[in-house]
Amino acid sequence: MTTVIDKPASRPNRWAAPERPAWEEEPSKAGLAGKGLVLSFACLAVLFPLWIVVVTSLSSRKTIDEAGGLVIVPKGITFIAYKELLSGGQVTRATVISILITLVGTLFSMTVSVLCAYGLSRSGSLGHRWILMTLLATMFFSAGLIPTYLLVQSLGLMDSYLALILPSAVSVFNILVLRGFFTGISQELIDSARIDGAGEFRILWQIVMPLSRAVLAVITLFYAVGYWSAWFNASIYLNDQDKVPLQNVMIQLVQRQQQPVGLGQAIRTGQLSGLAIQMAVMVMALLPVAFLSPFVQKHFKKGMLTGAVKG
Repeated sequence: MTTVIDKPASRPNRWAAPERPAWEEEPSKAGLAGKGLVLSFACLAVLFPLWIVVVTSLSSRKTIDEAGGLVIVPKGITFIAYKELLSGGQVTRATVISILITLVGTLFSMTVSVLCAYGLSRSGSLGHRWILMTLLATMFFSAGLIPTYLLVQSLGLMDSYLALILPSAVSVFNILVLRGFFTGISQELIDSARIDGAGEFRILWQIVMPLSRAVLAVITLFYAVGYWSAWFNASIYLNDQDKVPLQNVMIQLVQRQQQPVGLGQAIRTGQLSGLAIQMAVMVMALLPVAFLSPFVQKHFKKGMLTGAVKG
């Protein structure tokens, strides 16, 4: 008797191109070449300026002077600009402030947004319809800058780090995206948890949030990038230069040609180039976003589209 051994099914290739729908024609060679050319040009348009910034920040004063400004072709690499910036001066202090504001602000914003979105996603919650309409109205009508400034001033938040968090702590758009995702979670699953004796906070923490990791990752990135890149609130609410975040220091460097405290002597003696300092600060401001974005990229499609469609 012959025994037939079935061959194990081959694993699907995750890198293979998805099957083309029957109604979609095969792309021509000219179309593929044109698509590759356009994508290559788009990548070059993004990467080339970034390359110039990084190379200039790593160049010596002699190289920058020979290039007449921005450096395209590196001639030796030096980290003196970063060493001076991180030696404990104004830039170091501003970087620490930006990191703390981003961490605390993102945590606060996510807590408020998740709680608000979960409450609005439950149809039986008290006054959820009126609260939702009020939130939607704020997307089209706002009090403006002067009333907001007077409110912050009356609350005694001037020259306070809370002034960098509270005025822009919550985004109605992010709440709506979270609400749309939470609404799509099976009601039977939540009802079964209630039958087992789970309260609303336990349902949110142990059921809703684990099922919403994709949208939570995307919204967290949105808030974090917003806090890290924010400069306007600090420019109008902070008068103490020792409290300004990194973005405002970068504005002083680029627009007003002011050098950070402690670097003026190094620039005057020829050890540093002011342009290298400017580019180094830009790189430091871009690094966190460039580092975190690839890890959250895979969640964008599922998190944003599902939350928007089901809302």
